[in-house]
Amino acid sequence: MAVQVISSSYTDGPALTAAAAASCVPTYVPTTLPAGYWQIGRIWRWTMSGRISCVVTTPGTARWDLRLGGVVAFDTLAIPLNVVAKTNVPWFLQIMITCRAVGSGTAANTIGQGFWLSEAALNTAVPSTGPGPGGNTLPYNTAPVVGTGFNSQSALTLDFFFTQTVATGSMTVHEHIVEQMTP
Repeated sequence: MAVQVISSSYTDGPALTAAAAASCVPTYVPTTLPAGYWQIGRIWRWTMSGRISCVVTTPGTARWDLRLGGVVAFDTLAIPLNVVAKTNVPWFLQIMITCRAVGSGTAANTIGQGFWLSEAALNTAVPSTGPGPGGNTLPYNTAPVVGTGFNSQSALTLDFFFTQTVATGSMTVHEHIVEQMTP
């Protein structure tokens, strides 16, 4: 099986600190997929890693999403962060995304599942005192469902967003890649 790289980065994304959704990858990463790119059964492996910080009093949540033409095609949902302060600890995210339907209007959709690992995850011990790393299966705290429908017959910009619920932490993407696993 040949793997094709769809999107990747070789530098850090922005250090995000605001409590608002924002693109989390370097400005050269968003790319345009051609009209008709999606096929039923096409699978992507989306992998990201970086550093994250959260505070003890209001750790908030972390949330990553993949957008196609501005539509959230996959959403990790809000992941609660550790109530123990964490400063620039590593995290790792990996999601498998499969195209379930294609078409115009909002007929196309994908489904995804994966995991997020970090000592910034809720109820995770520090590495020196317990098993590491803590984390969550994704989407967080819900059964996997297809994402919001999009128009696969149009050219779509592919971008990656991060949202935190409070402006007391920060997150930076260090590495990012999307690989097409199927023809």
